[in-house]
Amino acid sequence: MESINSWYRDLLDNRADPRVKDWPMMSSPWPTLAACLCYALCAKKIGPSFMANRKPFELRNVLVIYNLAQTIFSAWIFYEYLASGWWGHYDFRCQLVDYSRSPKAMRMANTCWWYYFSKFTEFFDTLFFVLRKKNEHVSTLHVIHHGIMPMSVWFGLKFAPGGHSTFFALLNTFVHIVMYFYYMVSAMGPKYQKYIWWKKYLTAFQMVQFVLIFSHQLQVLFRPSCQYPRVFVYWIAMHGFLFLFLFSDFYKAKYNRSGKKKTTNGLCMTVMEDSCISKNGYKHEEGSVPNSYASSAADAFVRRRPVS
Repeated sequence: MESINSWYRDLLDNRADPRVKDWPMMSSPWPTLAACLCYALCAKKIGPSFMANRKPFELRNVLVIYNLAQTIFSAWIFYEYLASGWWGHYDFRCQLVDYSRSPKAMRMANTCWWYYFSKFTEFFDTLFFVLRKKNEHVSTLHVIHHGIMPMSVWFGLKFAPGGHSTFFALLNTFVHIVMYFYYMVSAMGPKYQKYIWWKKYLTAFQMVQFVLIFSHQLQVLFRPSCQYPRVFVYWIAMHGFLFLFLFSDFYKAKYNRSGKKKTTNGLCMTVMEDSCISKNGYKHEEGSVPNSYASSAADAFVRRRPVS
């Protein structure tokens, strides 16, 4: 046990980036791990139990505001990643981490922290499912994804806040701009549905993201001169492969060859369709709002068809 503790202290004290040591949540991995475990417990146990004998909340206006805020927040992080390196300064083939305290290096590290923080704001995606009693959409894979992302990003921020692997976060925040904008318009009601006709392509957009992520990471392996830490290359490439598999499986389940939609809860991304009968005798199937990085393929269109 003493040797394990010595290794742990050496890892955090001597191998981590000293610039972020005193930043919120960065001195130790335990607060982040505790938050992730608490999230999983609330999402699967405490939340559903709390709502069991209560009526679902009507959150349409809250969802519009939330998605607008997430769209703006994602756009700001995306801009910061560009300004602090990826717009003309970083090398897409191999980019080492700048551990100096230069303004640009510190700006990149600061952006990485805000990206880490955004993983916690995405917990609200699940909260809104629970409050609306859409527990069938809070799948195990959905919870696993949301639960591991803060911890995963914490390690990147702690040891390599910048450099090659931030390309993953750059792409992810860009996708989130599109995704949360889509859900904002969807939550605004049926009269705005015609403006999000491109819903089907959102899943394909996500899959392209994952291909770019693992391709960008793995190309470093063919550059022996690139000294970027291989552990982060493998870790992020693994994420890309994993979510490409999940999204492609979801896409095949949701759209068959004829283009017809199938009802499915997806994997970690969910199809969120609420059915109700209106007074005029038509069935409305209304999608709800986001469950983040892994749920951008969710269906949020309102469609009408005669009740059989």
